[in-house]
Amino acid sequence: MAVKINENYLLLKSSYIFAEIAHRVDKYQNEHPDADVIRMGIGDVTRPLPKAVVKEFKNAVDEMGQADTFRGYGPEQGYDFLIEEIIKNDYAPRGIQLDNDEVFISDGAKCDTGNIQEIFGLDNVIAVTDPVYPVYVETNIMAGRGGPMGEDGKYQGLIYLPCTEENDLVPALPEEDVDLIYLCFPNNPTGTALTKEQLAKWVNYARENDAIILFDAAYEAYIREDNIPHSIYEIEGAKEVAIEFRSFSKNAGFTGTRCAYTVVPKELMGYDGEGNPQALNPLWNRRQTTKFNGVSYPIQVAAKAVYSPEGQKEIKESIDYYMQNAEIIRESLTNIGLKIYGGVNSPYIWVKTPNGMDSWEFFDTLLDKAHVVGTPGVGFGPSGEGYFRLTAFNTLENTKEAMSRISKLSF
Repeated sequence: MAVKINENYLLLKSSYIFAEIAHRVDKYQNEHPDADVIRMGIGDVTRPLPKAVVKEFKNAVDEMGQADTFRGYGPEQGYDFLIEEIIKNDYAPRGIQLDNDEVFISDGAKCDTGNIQEIFGLDNVIAVTDPVYPVYVETNIMAGRGGPMGEDGKYQGLIYLPCTEENDLVPALPEEDVDLIYLCFPNNPTGTALTKEQLAKWVNYARENDAIILFDAAYEAYIREDNIPHSIYEIEGAKEVAIEFRSFSKNAGFTGTRCAYTVVPKELMGYDGEGNPQALNPLWNRRQTTKFNGVSYPIQVAAKAVYSPEGQKEIKESIDYYMQNAEIIRESLTNIGLKIYGGVNSPYIWVKTPNGMDSWEFFDTLLDKAHVVGTPGVGFGPSGEGYFRLTAFNTLENTKEAMSRISKLSF
């Protein structure tokens, strides 16, 4: 008999949005080799690792080169020296108590938000905001929790929660019964954030309906307003219904070195086929110890340096730098009459395309006329059609130049 494939992969309609962007930009640059293209599409940082991080990274590498300090396999869940810093700095100041074994170090929030679905049954109903970070949708389709994509751009079996101009990009609670809810705030791609009161409605919904929230907080370091929660666990009862994902990529520049963490509280329960409660923390622990080798020792030492006084100072400087870019983008696009969201508590700016242009038409216009690359909103889901995402993760000089070019266009 021939080897059979996982046919769920065949349900994926198009290539990963960022791969499609790269393909189009490469094609354009091959045809226009002299074009000075400014990339403001993918959410990759441009500022280097903090010096404090680099110093400890190098020291840890030197340790690995000495017999008396060499380390082999580390704990798949992460070293306690990093976990303790995470709890002490990211959670304790907000009144959140966690045990070391509730925090799992990983190589990226993208990986964890994609892999977390493995500990849940295939018959769970999935709810996602729309537009949405594609990983949440596509990993569930790969696993078999949805059917083919319909003509409306939605995969069958998934519940989409529209975030549009009509609801100010704040999703409404599900009208259908759902089991797993993916939330990302501050949001990728729209850049919007939820207040504590708004997030509390979701926690209360999950508690009342035996649902679980998968909360992606990768951009919490960019929050500027006081009433925006940095962690879902700031909401009473959230440890009973939520898993939280964090990353060192966007706050400390670890996009190329890879380090993140996921919090799975011990209070959090799922249910087996007989209706008996089962703690999810040991299930995720088993998944990680079986299928993940852990993050390298030098990377975790480097991540610990993020919490040093020097590291915190440098990180604040980088975040302030990116948010200055965000302010420039907001002001420039507003001045030419475009409707925008985000850029206040997030490095993402969500632009309503002018004159009824669709997302890819606006992408091609900016690429051809201004040599600026962004991300078509439709790549994040059907409700993203007619919108466009720009990021503040470029240099100040490039950001100013890109806005100057766009401001000269007539829409």
